[in-house]
Amino acid sequence: MSERNRLREYTQPGTWPPRRRGRLAARIHDLHEGAYPRLGEAAWLAGGYPVRGLALIGLADDRGVRLNGGRPGADQGPDAFRSGLAGYGSAESVGLQGLDAPILDLGNVIPGNDLHETHARVTATVSAVLELDLMPIGVGGGHDLTFPEVRALIDSRFRPAGQRIDGVYFDAHLDVREEDGSGMPFRRLIEQGGLGRLSLFGFDPLVNSPEHLDWFLSNGGELAEWSSAQWPGDRAQFVSICLDVLDMAQAPGVSAPNPAGWSVQRLADYAEAAGRQSSVCCLDLMELSPPYDKDGRTARAAAYLFLRFLSGFAGRKKAAL
Repeated sequence: MSERNRLREYTQPGTWPPRRRGRLAARIHDLHEGAYPRLGEAAWLAGGYPVRGLALIGLADDRGVRLNGGRPGADQGPDAFRSGLAGYGSAESVGLQGLDAPILDLGNVIPGNDLHETHARVTATVSAVLELDLMPIGVGGGHDLTFPEVRALIDSRFRPAGQRIDGVYFDAHLDVREEDGSGMPFRRLIEQGGLGRLSLFGFDPLVNSPEHLDWFLSNGGELAEWSSAQWPGDRAQFVSICLDVLDMAQAPGVSAPNPAGWSVQRLADYAEAAGRQSSVCCLDLMELSPPYDKDGRTARAAAYLFLRFLSGFAGRKKAAL
C-alpha cells in the first residue's frame, strides 16, 4: 500500500469553513479532496533531514484528558483550529514573505477503541508522513498524543541512525505521570529511550507535585529559561505547545485553564524562533477545547502561533534531496 493510501486509511476529512481566496488557508491542500500537490524537488532542512512540505494532522481525541479528569472537548480542537485559520492570516502577508513550502491537511486521525489503539494509529500516520518527506504538525487533542507522534520520529528516523532527538515543550504541567492519560506523554518518551535534552517552559509549581518534579529533573529534564533569541539547535528537536501554558484571559478554551499563564505574544516569539530553526522537525499545538472557547479566541491564538511558526520557517535554509 502506498504511503498516500495509508494516510487515507488512518484518517478522515477535517472540517473547514469556506476558505476565502487571499487567505493562507486557501493555499492548504486537502488530502481527502484529492488535492495532493506535486511536491517537486524543493526541500528544507528539518532535524538533519530534508522535508518537501508541512503536513497538518488533526489529533482529534480527548480520551486522555478525560482519564486525567480534565474538561472534555479537545477532540473538537483540530476542526476549531481550521476554523480559526480560515478567517485569519493573509496568504501574501509581510510576515509570510518567502514561504513557498506546500502545506497539506491530512485530516483527523480516526480514534481507536482505546487510548493505546489511538496512539498506534497516530504513530502509523506520522510514520507515513515521514516517508513522504513531510514535516508533521499535530493539532489536538489530548497532550498524551504527543507521545505517539514523537515515537514515530524516534522509531522511524533517529533510533535506526543511532541518534537522539531533543524536546522543547510549553506547558503549565510536567506531564510525567505514571498512569495513562493526557498527563503522561513525556514520561513515556523518556522511558522508551531516544530522547536527549528535554526543556520545559511555563512550569507552574502550584499544579505539579514534588515527586513529579524530582522524577523529571533526575531523568534529564530542565526547567528552561533561555530566551527565544538563544534557541539551542545543536541536535534535532520536536516542539510541543500545550495551549494551557497561556493565560486563560487570552486562551479560555483549553482542557485546564491557567489563571496566571503566558501571553500569546511571548509564546509566539518562541513559535517563530522554532520555525526558523533547521533543527526543529516536528511541532504540535495541543488541548484546544472549543466548548469553553469564548468568541473562538483560543482557536485564533492557536492559528496565530502556527502562522508565526510559518513566518520563521520561511527563512529556513534549503536542502538538496
